[in-house]
Amino acid sequence: MGRIEWAMWANEQALASGLILVTGGVVAVAAQFKGWPFAAYAIAAGVFVCLLEYPRGKRKKGSTMERCGQKYLTAVVKVFGPITRNYYVRAILHAALAVPAGFLLSTILGTACLGIASAIYLLAAIRGEEWNPIEQKPQERPQVGGGTIKQPPAMPPPRPPADTRKKPPAEVAGQENPIPVTIEAE
Repeated sequence: MGRIEWAMWANEQALASGLILVTGGVVAVAAQFKGWPFAAYAIAAGVFVCLLEYPRGKRKKGSTMERCGQKYLTAVVKVFGPITRNYYVRAILHAALAVPAGFLLSTILGTACLGIASAIYLLAAIRGEEWNPIEQKPQERPQVGGGTIKQPPAMPPPRPPADTRKKPPAEVAGQENPIPVTIEAE
């Protein structure tokens, strides 16, 4: 069996928890709950988490499906280098972002989900995983002559004369049997 890549799970969990934080924060701010400043914080923290977690990391083995438009945010995440690449940093960052949002009932679910994502990131960091961007490989052009693609033919294949290529009409198209067939009556 292959080794589990925990960072992939943590990425999905953190992205979902960021969306849940934003949703809970919007509900609390719109309803003007008693602790609505915590909800405004939850919206900002959720948006930050979503932007950080949107680009998927490259898997060690196999292929990784890139999210739609991921390449733009990947460039931003790559700029911060080891701060965003290290999963210990992400685990601590997510745990710290989750604490203030936990003081409001509408954002407590996002806080719990972000705490779980933080724990999974900590496990991924202990296992030695690291975030690597999905790089687009330049598409190789097929080489003519040297590889598996052969040189196309220079001359067309020989064809029979045009009058023999024409199909005979349907009534004349019958076949003659070269072996004589006799029908014996009983």
